[in-house]
Amino acid sequence: MHTARGMAMTPVARVARMRWRSGVLAWALWALAMLGVATVPWFDHLLRQAGRPELIQLDATAVPMVLAALVAATVGAVLASRRPHHPVGWLLLALGLAVTASGVADGYARYGLLARPSALPAARWVATYSPATLYLAFVCIGFVLLLTPSGSLPSPRWRWWARLAAAAPVGFLLALGVGPGLVIPPYDEVIDPVSVPALTSAVTAVIAVSFTIAIGSLAVGAWSLVVRFRRARGSERQQLRWVAFAAALTVPPAAVVLFSVVVVDTKATVVLLVALGVCMALLPLAIGAAILRYRLYDLDRLISRALAYGLLTLLLAGGYAALVLGLGQLLGQDSSLVVAAATLAVAAVFQPARRRIQQGVDRRFNRRRHDAAQTIATFSTRLRDQVDLTTLTSELLTVVDQTMQPTRASLWLRPPAAATTIDQTAAH
Repeated sequence: MHTARGMAMTPVARVARMRWRSGVLAWALWALAMLGVATVPWFDHLLRQAGRPELIQLDATAVPMVLAALVAATVGAVLASRRPHHPVGWLLLALGLAVTASGVADGYARYGLLARPSALPAARWVATYSPATLYLAFVCIGFVLLLTPSGSLPSPRWRWWARLAAAAPVGFLLALGVGPGLVIPPYDEVIDPVSVPALTSAVTAVIAVSFTIAIGSLAVGAWSLVVRFRRARGSERQQLRWVAFAAALTVPPAAVVLFSVVVVDTKATVVLLVALGVCMALLPLAIGAAILRYRLYDLDRLISRALAYGLLTLLLAGGYAALVLGLGQLLGQDSSLVVAAATLAVAAVFQPARRRIQQGVDRRFNRRRHDAAQTIATFSTRLRDQVDLTTLTSELLTVVDQTMQPTRASLWLRPPAAATTIDQTAAH
């Protein structure tokens, strides 16, 4: 009797145990990704000791990829531990692992195949399959976009593409095993492009189709977000606005770096690459915030506040510098009165300037909040002069509909007879 009772597990306990196991697995995979990131500098150190510094991986061009992989793995671990049934968390973890595995495999192959041949076992196979890690990263990104934010496809009509995108990596891995067919520098001088000459055409075709599907999955995933946004309502629409905002911040730096590298034929500067890495890291953060929906604030409000405080900072910093320089010419550069007077002046104008700037930004960028505030202010003014209950009820429901935009609104008023009865009872 006691044994049966002890073996039985309540649904709550079962869910808690499953979440605990998922959390342990997610953070174990995160730790593995962090270990992979730490392994890459170690291989670079071995390459320098072997006299091959030209083979090192960690340079300015690796900044965006490493930073984005770290953020993706961290956000994926948080999502997978809190929402174990949501596939996007595990896909972000797989994305971080794929990018870090690419660096580890590349460092392993460069040292064991080029710097010190035969020093490491299976270095040739690692070099052969190293392109598969980045290919899987592209596939993961496509599925992340396709399943964000609900964790399911936009509609059943998208299943054929999901199946095709899932089958493409299988064909790609088989082609690498037979071929390898795809040999990337610096291994093109030590690895034959095709191991079986009779399968050259088939291997090349499979790799080309697989890459086309992987690149196409990015476009299809982006289009699925557009389709979701058109159909979404309520919180899902707000979630997608976060993802769209992060994507809008990511595309311009990526375009600038691509233009500087491909069109202008010059190497992108470190500043551009770091900016690209930071912006690429925003997309996993936005996806994580959208899925968790933890304190999902209004995006328009955040943008208007950020713009307002940014403009206020520039204005106050410029005013402070101008006062210090102006008063310094009159009272002397070493006078303590200069700093004190400039500080007091900035403190005095802080609140009025903040109010004015916030109102201006709301009028331009957060029009809905500005219009809502104006509507409430107008209603408050008319409320003082309105005595007709029917007109007041109609205006109140109109104000609620314009400011809060609920799906349904109703107003309950206590009948006058009930109010009279209550008043008489209170008098007795």
